[in-house]
Amino acid sequence: MKRYKIAWLPGDGIGVEVMEAARIVLDAAGFVADYTHGDIGWDFWCREGDALPPRTVELLRSSDAAMFGAITSKPAKAATAELAPELRDKGLSYRSPIVRMRQVFDLYVCLRPCKAYPGNELNVMEGIDLVVFRENTEDLYAGVEFSPVPAELAATLGRLTKSYAPFGGLGPDDLAISCKINTRKGSERIVRAAFDFAKQQGRKKVTVVHKANVVRATDGVFLEEARKVAAAYPEIALDEANIDAMCMWLLKNPFNYDVLVAPNLYGDIISDLCAQMVGGLGFGCSGNIGDKLAVFEPTHGSAPKHAGLYKANPIATILAAKMMLEWLGEKTMAARIEGATAAVLAEGKVKTYDMGGSAKTLDMAKAIAARI
Repeated sequence: MKRYKIAWLPGDGIGVEVMEAARIVLDAAGFVADYTHGDIGWDFWCREGDALPPRTVELLRSSDAAMFGAITSKPAKAATAELAPELRDKGLSYRSPIVRMRQVFDLYVCLRPCKAYPGNELNVMEGIDLVVFRENTEDLYAGVEFSPVPAELAATLGRLTKSYAPFGGLGPDDLAISCKINTRKGSERIVRAAFDFAKQQGRKKVTVVHKANVVRATDGVFLEEARKVAAAYPEIALDEANIDAMCMWLLKNPFNYDVLVAPNLYGDIISDLCAQMVGGLGFGCSGNIGDKLAVFEPTHGSAPKHAGLYKANPIATILAAKMMLEWLGEKTMAARIEGATAAVLAEGKVKTYDMGGSAKTLDMAKAIAARI
């Protein structure tokens, strides 16, 4: 059996605990790997001024895949205030390490399956099986932001667009600007990934989520590229929906949808909505996938108030580990983990607090491991 090199990035808060749970399940499944700890998260921002230190970037470069727990993020001013005193006048600016990781390694696919496992009392409806493809490197998450706004940028915008006129006369600290950047390449490849997945998995429809009727330039490019890609897959239906309507119709009739694909921000929104319909973020798993590296994670945050209590639901992280095994080609092992998870949920004896039970994080992991 192949031995893998896995970068192990617990991060902050409950990230440490749910990753411990995932390791119990991976070991029970017989996954053979060398796990190397990587420094990432809030502590390293505060102490070093970098939440994703260069040593962790180098670790990722030499790994087959990575598992990531959770991180704490705060707005710019709050982040600067928590820096070590000697770092506060260095001009450092906090950026989410997971967003940076996606961009540094071009992890352009954010894959988020949302399945309602039978017996989970938190399911909004039984039988939901949705897959979200979220563009992962550009759009409003590109990190091109200004606050305060440089005078030359304000002046340029004033010259280029009349819509900026209502903001005339404001000082540089009176407004902030975040740039929504969608490229044709980025749009084309995420839509193609969604259609390729649908074809491979025998799914019949891909829904493109956008707001091109209002955000005409950037979402217009995304929609144009989606239509071009769809033409090469005549056996798969192309559906188009505005993001606001999508949130309504997903709740009303999720069975009308199959594979969803969206720019970064909209994909983030609808994937959390889909996760809630199948139990909440305790069940929301995610893969950040590029051509050479993939990083797998739960979609929940670090939940500092729960840190150290071992009460968080680890199923999202366990299912993320299952996704990692699939990406590595260990499909039989992945199926065993998913089957064991489904069996524990169907039995209903072990439940964490979010499920109305009292089981601890590691209790759930041990129950799933025992099923394996």
